[in-house]
Amino acid sequence: MPWGRNGLGPRALPSGVGRRPYAASVITPDPDVPVAFVRALESLSARRLRAEVHLSEIPAPARIAPYAVALSAEVATPDDVLAETEPASGRFVLLHDPAGQEAWQGVFRVVTLIRAAMDAEVGTDPLLCEAAWTWVEEALRDTGHHALGGTVTRIVSQSFGALAERPSEVEVEIRGSWTPDGDLGDHLAAWATVLCTAAGLPPLPDGVTALTPRR
Repeated sequence: MPWGRNGLGPRALPSGVGRRPYAASVITPDPDVPVAFVRALESLSARRLRAEVHLSEIPAPARIAPYAVALSAEVATPDDVLAETEPASGRFVLLHDPAGQEAWQGVFRVVTLIRAAMDAEVGTDPLLCEAAWTWVEEALRDTGHHALGGTVTRIVSQSFGALAERPSEVEVEIRGSWTPDGDLGDHLAAWATVLCTAAGLPPLPDGVTALTPRR
């Protein structure tokens, strides 16, 4: 069973299903899950993201809440664009407890993670962590939510000795969680926006909607 009480985990995906820019072919609820959670899954499934964001289903946490769904994502771009972007990946987890949890201030909770390699110049900016957190706040600005919290961590890898000629590597890790209000698809899209920002992708022009390529 995929998202059942005390038995959370993904269903087996048919061949060819996985890394897609939307969740419609990934998420399928069991008949026994609560109506509210089914509607949440439907909202996630209906949301289309930028074509560069490839989603996959992963095992959901089993002990935090009775019901959960988890998606991972990677930013993948055409070869002619890839050189100008930094690799980024992340996880989006939706938790549901029909009884509610005091810390959530609600019955749903979104828990996210984003990791991205940074350009050396950007990575050494002392305000990188503050800037990265504003990406989260700005992405959620027009999306109803409360109880937002999180951390931003900068990881610097420097080589020594025989490896001293290797350039330093900088990675930023953004962890955020919040209680969603309204359409859950909007929250998936907001997280994807942060993921694309961390990857260095330019924002879509105003009025342009991300469309999934016909497959």
